[in-house]
Amino acid sequence: MYIVFIHIGGDSVVRAKEVVAIIDVSNQEVTKKAKSFIQKMEQKHPIIRISETDVKSIVVTTNYIYYSPISSVTLKKRANAFYLENYITQKETQK
Repeated sequence: MYIVFIHIGGDSVVRAKEVVAIIDVSNQEVTKKAKSFIQKMEQKHPIIRISETDVKSIVVTTNYIYYSPISSVTLKKRANAFYLENYITQKETQK
């Protein structure tokens, strides 16, 4: 079994399986539900600002909220790479 981490900017990495949501903040049309979700999560979890000035996405994990300078598209690709690798590994072990 692998423990896979996703680099989310600066010196910060998170365990892929702990990611709850990746939210694009550069999109001006973030829905009310997404804003409400972020506000509720911010009340329950500590916030870690990886970059004070260049926030492109919010990464919500089971324990923290990260304000990341990396775009949500890039972070989603990194997360998808984890799931693809995990899927391939499972298929190989089933043989």
